[in-house]
Amino acid sequence: MYDIIIIGSGSAGLPAAIYASRYCLKTLVIGEMPGGALATAHRVENWPGTMADSGRNIMESFRAHAKAYGSEICEDRVVSIEGEAPCFTLKTLSGKEFQTKTVLLATGNKYRHLRVPGEDKFLGSGVSYCATCDGNFFKNLDVAVVGGGDSAATEALYLAGIAKTVYLIVRKDRMKAEEVWMRKVVETPNIIIRYESVIEEIIGKFEVEKVRFVGGEELDLQGVFVAIGSYPDASLLTPYAVDLDTDGCVKVDAAQHSSVRGIYAAGDVTTNSNKYKQAIISAAE
Repeated sequence: MYDIIIIGSGSAGLPAAIYASRYCLKTLVIGEMPGGALATAHRVENWPGTMADSGRNIMESFRAHAKAYGSEICEDRVVSIEGEAPCFTLKTLSGKEFQTKTVLLATGNKYRHLRVPGEDKFLGSGVSYCATCDGNFFKNLDVAVVGGGDSAATEALYLAGIAKTVYLIVRKDRMKAEEVWMRKVVETPNIIIRYESVIEEIIGKFEVEKVRFVGGEELDLQGVFVAIGSYPDASLLTPYAVDLDTDGCVKVDAAQHSSVRGIYAAGDVTTNSNKYKQAIISAAE
């Protein structure tokens, strides 16, 4: 029996494990993606004390810190939560079961999809949601990054160092990325921004070959990276009817406690953190 099981091994889950272990609580972290979403960021420039580093390196230090204080870490995916305080049972995809007195949900967000023909068909064959994961497959090829925020800008900048040409596909007539990223995007010669462009289909035979825009224009390329945001992943709490806000974020009090006794939440899955989606806020929660 654990004192606390933390679901999610990202910028909310691992700091929670550090503190829980320091308070001598028997702590287990279960996370499918080591380091969570921040580990996929190729460059982080706003983590205090670190001028610039990869998200992977920063999250590796989080992980090492948590383990140093005695937290157990399991790379698996929780598929269900059963029971009630003070005894919850968590089941994982690999068939394991764990018991705990309390649960902390730190599952962050899931990527939003374009929901156009070809997107699902070519997932893993030209369509991706993570440039740092799949970018090296597109060396000297033409790719598109779809989105207008910070994620799209940083994905484009990363891919610009690998791909031949990066087309930044923006739905509106301007981007909403931070000025520092926009300046770097504009200064990068092999990034081409296409404003007021909407992809209606991703086309190919066995792999991505081109995209078609609303209006009929087509663009030849070999990869499409989708960076149009994300939504909170609170699906594990559905059986508990936990209070959510209109965006699907878990409502928590000042102690990060949800509306259900024994279930807590932190990070991008919660109401406050999801407004800003910053690692420092997730860690603080």
